[in-house]
Amino acid sequence: MNAGIFLQSTSLLNNTYFEDTLIFIAEKNEKGALGFVINKVFPRAINELEEFKNSIPFPLHEGGPVDQEHLYFIHQRPDLIKNGEPVAGNICLGGDFAAAMKLINNYTLTADDIRIFIGYCGWDGKELEEEIMEGSWEVINEAALFGN
Repeated sequence: MNAGIFLQSTSLLNNTYFEDTLIFIAEKNEKGALGFVINKVFPRAINELEEFKNSIPFPLHEGGPVDQEHLYFIHQRPDLIKNGEPVAGNICLGGDFAAAMKLINNYTLTADDIRIFIGYCGWDGKELEEEIMEGSWEVINEAALFGN
């Protein structure tokens, strides 16, 4: 299994945080995996956070239950946002967040280009592979990551 795949929760995860979630795996290595829930919009926009109160309203997504004190982002504009880690195709994890926010605020970047998350999903070692084998997750070939 590599980064860049999508996982859909199964009924085994009903009545948990992960019920009806679609996750994008942004990083995968021998230490584990990191992903983001992509189908749960956070109830507040970025300009409703104190640090970004002067920003335009821009949607935030609930990335996962881990480290909900920090923002993370993925984007498909490595030409505009430097220092991102390539994930798959032209999708990158992170990079220069200050530059990204400037591009959001001047309307150069839209929700079709970048997705900002509060928190993330994490798995140690082979934990994710074990959850897939037990049937908690189904690998999905394609899903809409950016845009509507």
